[in-house]
Amino acid sequence: MTAALPDPIDYAVPGFVLLVLAEMIVARLRGRDRYCPRDTLTSLALGLGSTVAGALSAGAVFALASRVSAFRVFDIGYGWYWFALCFVLDDLAYYAFHRSAHRVRWFWASHVIHHSSQHYNLSTALRQSWTGFFSLAFLFRLPLFLIGFPPAMVFFVAALNLIYQFWIHTEVVGRLPRWVEAVMNTPSHHRVHHATNARYLDRNYAGVFIVWDRLFGTFERERDEERPRYGLVHNLGSFGLFWAAFHEWIAIARDVRAAPGWRAKLGYMWRPPGWSHDGSRDTSETIRAKWDARDGPHGAGRAG
Repeated sequence: MTAALPDPIDYAVPGFVLLVLAEMIVARLRGRDRYCPRDTLTSLALGLGSTVAGALSAGAVFALASRVSAFRVFDIGYGWYWFALCFVLDDLAYYAFHRSAHRVRWFWASHVIHHSSQHYNLSTALRQSWTGFFSLAFLFRLPLFLIGFPPAMVFFVAALNLIYQFWIHTEVVGRLPRWVEAVMNTPSHHRVHHATNARYLDRNYAGVFIVWDRLFGTFERERDEERPRYGLVHNLGSFGLFWAAFHEWIAIARDVRAAPGWRAKLGYMWRPPGWSHDGSRDTSETIRAKWDARDGPHGAGRAG
């Protein structure tokens, strides 16, 4: 049995706009400049471009999902409990994708657009990839179709996941009650994820449930004594729309062309961002190792 499910994002967009406007007002009243007009316009344009790219590839993704679903192990229906289980498993799949998007340069080239702002506000949440289909990001949800969750259900809960992640892109909200911070991804946890501080690099990959980071050793709490610095390790230095969308793909092409041999060429595509065949660049691991040797707590309390 198939079901026609609405796209929750269509209903959420007006709320996104109202929340961005509300955050602008609150930020202005608190006397803190969290919004840069050019940066915000770039975020909005990148979000629009992502919507267009998603619409152009949606048919192909759904067709692939339906094809994979033909080999499903179970026939899962549309009971509410299946929606709940699908939501949890989809969030685990998102964690796997998100972690890979920071640890594999090919996926990072698509995801980096989301981290390219040096500001952290609700408009930053709208910075989404234009090249997600090209980078094969949809592969991480294929196991859900093989299990037997209907494609329409998977795409529905994935949209709910994306909607949840919108509100955590803010500095207006501080820490929430301890039990919430223990289970859910929150603004505090996600500020860590967007930070470029050595302590915070490549941490807190969660979409909705921070428990995945706690289980798999990638959790780091936000520290009062170390305010997050946002953006990239090497910031773009430009508000150029197409440069933000494609700069890492261009960098990969240049590195692959100049690489000495196929092993190095593949390394520039599939090794972590910052990897180089001669060790002349820094990855997140080497940045953290240098910080730990110089200023860090030598591993103590790193998992918070």
